Amino acid sequence: MSLQRAFRFLGKKDCPARRWLLGMVVAQCLTRGALAQRTYTWQEIRDRFLAVNPTLLAGQINVNESRAQEITAYLRPNPDFTLATDGTQLTPSQGVWRPFAGTQFSPSVSYLHERGHKRELRLESAQKGTALAQFQQTDLERNMIFNLHNAFVQTLQAKAVLALAQENLAYYDQVLSVSSDRLKAGDIAQVDFDRLEVQRIQYETDVQTSTVTVRTAKIQLLTLLNDRTPVEQFDVNGPFENFTEPVLLLDELHTVALATRPDLQAAAQSVNKAQTDYRLAYANGSADTTFGMWWTHNPSFNNPYDYNTIGANVSIPLRIFDRNQGEKARTQLDISRAQRLRDANEVQVFSDVDSAYATLTSNLELVRRYKLNYLTRAAKVRDTIAFSYQRGGASLLDFLNAQGDYRTVRLNYLNLVGSFMTAANQLNLAVGREVIP
Repeated sequence: MSLQRAFRFLGKKDCPARRWLLGMVVAQCLTRGALAQRTYTWQEIRDRFLAVNPTLLAGQINVNESRAQEITAYLRPNPDFTLATDGTQLTPSQGVWRPFAGTQFSPSVSYLHERGHKRELRLESAQKGTALAQFQQTDLERNMIFNLHNAFVQTLQAKAVLALAQENLAYYDQVLSVSSDRLKAGDIAQVDFDRLEVQRIQYETDVQTSTVTVRTAKIQLLTLLNDRTPVEQFDVNGPFENFTEPVLLLDELHTVALATRPDLQAAAQSVNKAQTDYRLAYANGSADTTFGMWWTHNPSFNNPYDYNTIGANVSIPLRIFDRNQGEKARTQLDISRAQRLRDANEVQVFSDVDSAYATLTSNLELVRRYKLNYLTRAAKVRDTIAFSYQRGGASLLDFLNAQGDYRTVRLNYLNLVGSFMTAANQLNLAVGREVIP
């Protein structure tokens, strides 16, 4: 029953069949709505990835842990409270044993005063550690966005190849239809038509292989998104063949990379933190003073009237042997190590940008040649040979070769476009931010 007839039937007087059909129509509408395929753009995929990826979320927790360590680093030492007792008689003397008659209690409080700005240096070191963790988190995000964008481009490329395979199959079926008419009219031999039929399996295989490739690319993208949506309900959309050619200068890319690469910034921050740790090591080599005071009731002193007394003390450790020499030497070496790693990172930045730029310009030059020359020529040759073959002016071998050449040229072009977009993504990774949308 068609939907129009069903709705006309639903307008009739209430009956069991009417109620049953109404339930079926509603269920079908809900099912279609639940299974509707949703299409995402690159920006939507990126935003969703940043919001749900467990690796990135775990990295952000690590940054938050570093911020919590700043609180610990700036805490003051806790004061100490001591309750001491003395004067309890242990053994009888001259036949008298009054064990608690002379017992006295003495509460005392002491506090460690840190010298050399240790607390401030600990806070500075912890803050620089948080900044380092943030740069490392940004670098992790940069690399994972690179992998995500590659998966996105691979999905777009797989869809373009599938569309090409379907287009080739439809074109070939049109030629088969014309050839069937020619066979019936006696213009071609049966063996030539059979060869055309056998050749069709190649185009069918292309469609099936491309379909599997699209499905696999979508599965990989869903895995990165930590999404369990069925593949049939997930799709992506974006410009693939219609892209704008970038205008880039290598020197400007070097400058931008030096200013924005998070791994280079992390290396520079490591140098700053190592210098702060060295100053902290020197501060830890200084002696800290402990101040204390106490109160005593009924002490056993020579003054018979001093029932309530107070006392005070100052304790200063003598840093004769341990002056934190080992930590001072280690942190000084750590500064040199961090500087060398920063220099190595800077060299790597230049290398990454140069390599990505060379790959991008090479692919772009080939894409230009295909767009301006080879695509048009291949389509023109195929259409001309097909037109001539359908009218008996070209051989079957000429037609098959022209069709195969067109298929190869178009497929090579799509692969080149995919390589260009991957190279653009690689350049964005090398520079540290998106310079090619």
